[in-house]
Amino acid sequence: MKAILFFRSPAPLAFILVVFGGVGNCPAAEEARPNVLFISIDDLNNDLGVLGVDYVQTPHLDALAQRGRLFSRHYVAVPSCGPSRAALLRGKRPTSSAHLPNTAILRTHEEWENQSLPGQFRDHGYRTLSLGKVTHYPGGMTGDGWAEEPEELPGAWDRAWVPEGSPWETPLDMMHGYANGVPRDRGQSPAWEAYDGPDSSYPDGWVAEGAIKVLEELAETEEPWFFAVGFFKPHLPFAAPKKYYEMNDPERIPEPHDTVRHPDPSSWHPSNEFFRNYGQHPDHPDDDRAYARQLRHAYAAATSYVDAQVGQVMEAFDRLGMNGDTILVVWSDHGFALGHNGVWGKHSLYEIALKSPLIISYPGMERPGEVADAVVETVDLFPTLTDLAGIDTPDGLHGRSLRPHLEDPETPSEKAAFAFFRNGQTTVRDDNWRLIMHRDGDQILGYELFDFSENPDGDRREPDQFPSVVEDLSKYFETLPWISK
Repeated sequence: MKAILFFRSPAPLAFILVVFGGVGNCPAAEEARPNVLFISIDDLNNDLGVLGVDYVQTPHLDALAQRGRLFSRHYVAVPSCGPSRAALLRGKRPTSSAHLPNTAILRTHEEWENQSLPGQFRDHGYRTLSLGKVTHYPGGMTGDGWAEEPEELPGAWDRAWVPEGSPWETPLDMMHGYANGVPRDRGQSPAWEAYDGPDSSYPDGWVAEGAIKVLEELAETEEPWFFAVGFFKPHLPFAAPKKYYEMNDPERIPEPHDTVRHPDPSSWHPSNEFFRNYGQHPDHPDDDRAYARQLRHAYAAATSYVDAQVGQVMEAFDRLGMNGDTILVVWSDHGFALGHNGVWGKHSLYEIALKSPLIISYPGMERPGEVADAVVETVDLFPTLTDLAGIDTPDGLHGRSLRPHLEDPETPSEKAAFAFFRNGQTTVRDDNWRLIMHRDGDQILGYELFDFSENPDGDRREPDQFPSVVEDLSKYFETLPWISK
């Protein structure tokens, strides 16, 4: 068995050059290709202990970062589940408005499914598996519970599914699930829940158990595999076993440094991810500090819960001896604002929504445990994985292989990061600045500018006071044909 995981292995570099054809460009690559274990996490901020956050307990993700390379400035292409995952699987930023909603994969896959990330591995002899939420819709809209809906990414996976035998009746019930099979009552159910029960009381416990069973099966095969495991938390509702609430002290969780609700065009939306989908709250979280604190506590608990599930999978991974021939990726589709810039939700182009954890590890990695601070993008993962695996990389991808940063964490940023939202709203992030351009069709409504040179959370600046910065950053938008029209 050969595997690719984004974690570090103690295997010597010479072993990788021989066994991992992609790393060494070795003729033996066809006989001994690494497998890929890709773990996705929904709505996870960079609230990791390894990044200095001591008020959210993430011991298992911290341990993974010590085994591989954590990227502290990884940015997604769209601050929403479906389009962010479309960019990951396409290896491209959005190139039309059809790539911006949650239906991005479902409605556009016919244009690119033959060159998708899992499809590329499948075409090169890999068995491809997707468990949980990897595309936008859990299980990829296969199996029971989807009525007459088409498959989300047909032909890319040998199997795509959600855990079988769970108490939740449908995949969507599982994605928004409360304890022991209770579904969400949209607009009425609370935004958080703490149930005094085992990890399997909530869906991610089932995902972890299912992933372990698959790994045990894969350990017995010589066929190369690409196994994607998608966890749901800390996505709303912030629901987790009570013990994970007890792990995190709500009094130690700070308020965001910028909680001001700015006027248009800064007011992206009225935080409808909370207000339209969940009930039992005040008019606005910021109007009730105790409720806002409770939400931040619940998000921390959901983060610690999913961290523990990743730990369960990794315990099995180590027990099965997969460390020496596997590349591991841990990735989140975007962050989540908890009052940052006055927003409660992910749908904005602010730093908190666009930055998310990325960890990569492979056997024999040099300088494991060191953090890479370069600006990188989700679209870089597709060429990175094909590069490390030694398989063909399709032409026209928007990202670059992260091999230089994996080999040397001090490698500087090689490009800026772009992100997109509805109505042509766009942002660019370089090492020190973020410029957000607000548009309505062809009309530019205004800019927002943030300075990160002294504050990692960013200081808001008046664009009129930095005309040369705005001019220089605006030039990046000219490289985006569908946006710059």
